[in-house]
Amino acid sequence: MKEPNEKQALESQKILDLLFSYMPKIAAERKMDNLLVLMADLGRSIVSADRCSLWLVDEDRGELWTKVAHGVSELRIPIDAGFVGYSVKTAEPLLIKDAYQDPRFDRRSDEKTHYRTTSVMTVPLMDSAGNVMGVFQAINKQGQDELGEAAVFSVQDLERLRLTAVYSAKTVESAMLNMELEATQREIIHILGEVSEYRSEETGDHIQRVAEISYMLAKFLGLPEDESERIRLAAPMHDLGKVGIPDAILNKPGRFTDDEYTIMKTHSEIGYNMLHNSKRKLLRFAAEIARSHHERWDGRGYPKGIAGEDIPLAGRICSVADVLDALSSPRCYKQPWPEDKVKEEFQKQRGGQFQPELVDVLMEHWDEIYLLYRHDPD
Repeated sequence: MKEPNEKQALESQKILDLLFSYMPKIAAERKMDNLLVLMADLGRSIVSADRCSLWLVDEDRGELWTKVAHGVSELRIPIDAGFVGYSVKTAEPLLIKDAYQDPRFDRRSDEKTHYRTTSVMTVPLMDSAGNVMGVFQAINKQGQDELGEAAVFSVQDLERLRLTAVYSAKTVESAMLNMELEATQREIIHILGEVSEYRSEETGDHIQRVAEISYMLAKFLGLPEDESERIRLAAPMHDLGKVGIPDAILNKPGRFTDDEYTIMKTHSEIGYNMLHNSKRKLLRFAAEIARSHHERWDGRGYPKGIAGEDIPLAGRICSVADVLDALSSPRCYKQPWPEDKVKEEFQKQRGGQFQPELVDVLMEHWDEIYLLYRHDPD
């Protein structure tokens, strides 16, 4: 039998090993759901719990929610319900030996999951302003005690979970802040994209359709979800440079003169120049799309006249989406083309204006993509 000091040293080393193994994964994770799963797994391992979950406060709905209770889907409970609700209200931790003997226990989670809760720990997560943002909850200590009875959580377990909660709170708060910044950035991008559409007397639906078609093409081409989503977020900025084009040219109903067309083509560089010095990666990515979406696969496009794979892939994708929407939608200078004529034009421009593989993907998934333009006559 190990001496107490030796046992304590082994436990401390185990905790350090766990922290060092989880920290790189947590630091690299960007999705909140995955982050919470990692936090819950870390907490469960550190205190040897059967289940561990990290509940977050949803102030708008007056609820607590979690997606990280192991083996179950999302759970939602009233913000004042059960042990976690108590910790939210009081900002105090709890150490419970038998949940069913405590009047604060909310049995609804057990009833929903067909689970039997016995020992419980809860620890509030505090944000940088000192407010409770969530609660760490560990359920059912694994193993047996020295008498062969089912183990229960100890004061030492509670202290370990409290230390884990401090680290988790800072990480979750940082992730929430990043999510808020990303959401704000996305909204700004969309608003700026709509500005260019309002200037050109086109509907804001144009940028939404171009964004959605670009996303679908990227996915069908086999790009990863995060890259496809990045294209969808940046695509609305493709014509931002139109804000620098005079109205008389931008909204001219007839054909451009050579001089007018020369001016019109400058919108690609104008958009690029507006965005490429941004500190935000997404805006710099949007700058490349703004500059490259009028390039052609055969090198006869503008502004650089580059060809083939020298054109950024996102620009090639957005080019297909932009032309598809331009041909299929009414403009101040034309009516929408018939579907068969649009399809024929893309087949004609395969290897000319457009990358052959992108045209092939468009043809393969034509019905799914073109649903955006098939309107119910009723």
